[in-house]
Amino acid sequence: MSGLAPSNVVIIHPDLGIGGAERLIIDVALALQNRGHRVTIYTSHRDKAHCFDEARDGTLDVRVRGNTIFPAHVFGRLHILMAALRQLHLTVSLLSELRSRESDPAEKDQKSTGDNAGQDDIFIVDQLPACVPFLKTFGQPRQSYRQRILFYCHFPDQLLARRDEGGSLLRLAKQLYRFPFDWFEGWALSASDRVVANSKFSRGVVRQVFGSDKLGDVEVVYPCVDTDAKSDAPESASSGPLWGGKKILLSINRFERKKDMALAIRAYNGLGADKRKGTRLVIAGGYDNRVQENVQYHKELDTLATSLGLRTATAKTVVSALSVPDDIDVLFLLSVPKTLKDMLLAQSKLLLYTPVNEHFGIVPVEAMHAGLPVLASNTGGPLETIVEGETGWLRDAHADDEWTAVMEKVLYGLTPQQVAKMALAGKQRAQREFSLTAMGDRLEDEISTMLKAECRPFDGWMQVFVGLALVLALLGNISIFVFQLV
Repeated sequence: MSGLAPSNVVIIHPDLGIGGAERLIIDVALALQNRGHRVTIYTSHRDKAHCFDEARDGTLDVRVRGNTIFPAHVFGRLHILMAALRQLHLTVSLLSELRSRESDPAEKDQKSTGDNAGQDDIFIVDQLPACVPFLKTFGQPRQSYRQRILFYCHFPDQLLARRDEGGSLLRLAKQLYRFPFDWFEGWALSASDRVVANSKFSRGVVRQVFGSDKLGDVEVVYPCVDTDAKSDAPESASSGPLWGGKKILLSINRFERKKDMALAIRAYNGLGADKRKGTRLVIAGGYDNRVQENVQYHKELDTLATSLGLRTATAKTVVSALSVPDDIDVLFLLSVPKTLKDMLLAQSKLLLYTPVNEHFGIVPVEAMHAGLPVLASNTGGPLETIVEGETGWLRDAHADDEWTAVMEKVLYGLTPQQVAKMALAGKQRAQREFSLTAMGDRLEDEISTMLKAECRPFDGWMQVFVGLALVLALLGNISIFVFQLV
């Protein structure tokens, strides 16, 4: 344990939706708030109809800033540029509010009486590091207090960008467009006082992309599930089994092509009509009508299932989900509510986690916490969360027949004693390694280590000035050349 004194923690996150990154940052806030730290989350977007409960019900102090000048995108393009500009706009608002708070007499009185939990200022930034150099330069620490910046890296943004779409000219244009942002990401990240990653897999990639010399020691802070929270599932499940007691195979993920839920459909189809009797494949997860890929991929998955002869249905509410006809093989649940999600985790036979090289993957941990065994790709984060043969299975995502074989084993080849043993092993592992308490311990350790060290120096602005000078010189030469041609 670090014995860290209460601090003023400011978390900066781009968009508080309902994805894994958003769940992680909510849990970071809860873990620190539960330990007496004063926590505030700043974000550029929060839709109260499309976010986690803690982000809208007052559990956490969430403030939306940086959303009034720059849009999220321009005609479906320029996402990274707009995201950076929105974060910088947010940073201006944040620093202004912090300075106003410091000059507030009531705030000073709270500090003098010890009622205010905030002392040292800790900024926690994730996903996008654009604001880090500006916080480092303009967020001057208060007298007698320390200020540090922790960057929680899920995965390098430059590796998430799609550069292979379209023809050769479009790909070249994308490469040229992305080049300054890729450089900027590494430059901005180097201003952090400490960098942590969400898994050993992500840490290895971060070191490979940016180099250890820029970032120092990169430690791992695993995401978590709240193992102390009372689940709604047992109470909900007591009203009766879902869909008359069908054996449920469950996939939970955002409707994105990289999540490859098509694998679950193909492997399920491989069971054959006889072994699919009395079963149902449920594909549930994050879905946003604003996101074109979500809409398109759902249609693609539905088309795939029907082309294989599987009957499908799509539900957007609990009522419509529970009332689907008995002969439906594949049920798509769009943005599944927490209550139904808990029921599914409690009553399913197997979780199918299909992404390849997933950075961490919180869903397998949620499943283990619920006592549900997991079948996942033998790559990325699941290699660190799932224990082969004890809490689940790891298989090649390109071998549909291997996935089908595990499905068949779970549906028809395990004894009740074996099922109970795996359920207990999963619950114990989730509690021991991936609880909110374990995450809080690791976070406080990292913050304490960061505070004990000197503030990491940052002189990267000279690189920006030199780069701008070169760009201006290049543009000047091009102008002269064009003028001579004319």
